[in-house]
Amino acid sequence: MTWFILAFASAVFSALSTLAEKKSLFSMDALDFSYIISVVTLVFSIPFFIMAPVQQGITTSLIILFVKTALNAAAFLFVMLSIKNLELSEALPLLAISPALVAILAFFFIGDVLNIYEWAGIFLIVAGTYILELKMASSGIFGPFKILFKTSKYGYVLGAVALFTITSLADRILLKGYKLPPYTFMAYQQLFYGIIFLVIVLYKRKSAVASFISVNKETWLFILVVAVLTVAYRYTQIAAVKLAPVGLVLAVKRLSILIAIIIGGKLFHEQHLKRRILAAVIILAGISLLVSAGE
Repeated sequence: MTWFILAFASAVFSALSTLAEKKSLFSMDALDFSYIISVVTLVFSIPFFIMAPVQQGITTSLIILFVKTALNAAAFLFVMLSIKNLELSEALPLLAISPALVAILAFFFIGDVLNIYEWAGIFLIVAGTYILELKMASSGIFGPFKILFKTSKYGYVLGAVALFTITSLADRILLKGYKLPPYTFMAYQQLFYGIIFLVIVLYKRKSAVASFISVNKETWLFILVVAVLTVAYRYTQIAAVKLAPVGLVLAVKRLSILIAIIIGGKLFHEQHLKRRILAAVIILAGISLLVSAGE
């Protein structure tokens, strides 16, 4: 059960990190925040470089890790934009629907056979999503889904879901297929994050330091908290994936959504909290059923 403890710890660290991110984004641009977090997190990741085995040149695993990190960086920025523009109790449950999308796409395009439990899991995820977006003013029975896919504010959430689906599979390939040590994974992933966001900021802002200058002292405190918690939840997730199937680890890790919704909903006085918590519980139940049936 070591993997479960690591995955649950990752969920707690991730939930607390999300709350600090939301607080920081009240006064910051999402790109500036993502860039600063990537740099500060890289500083906190220096011990991983010391513990990681020395890499001899550019290997295939490092190339895959760089591409995977680039996709992760885009997903992280999309999540920050979602958290900034939406309430946590509205944005976070939508980030958990990727297992259903993967299963449905595999069924239609590569002929995967789904058993009754997997279909039941998909149904619960769809039902939870429906309840999440259910509004009294919705037109017709398909109103919630029309709102989800036609409203621009959800574009970043859906983009993040798609990217996280790909990168989760890449994590498993690198850790199991290429036997990339977790310390090496963490060290170079954080280095690549810093490089990628530096390039984006230089292109957008024309300065590598302007983002840092505009941050006030209170926000810096939250940024440091986010950086420490980000290193913690990423490492515990990677360590868990090393020991157990990625689907099981992510199912436990997604408890962070429920934790963040309950605490954040109260902390930030969000609307329709009871309905959104119910929707999140149903979605997470569907994920658990889908994952356990597929293992």
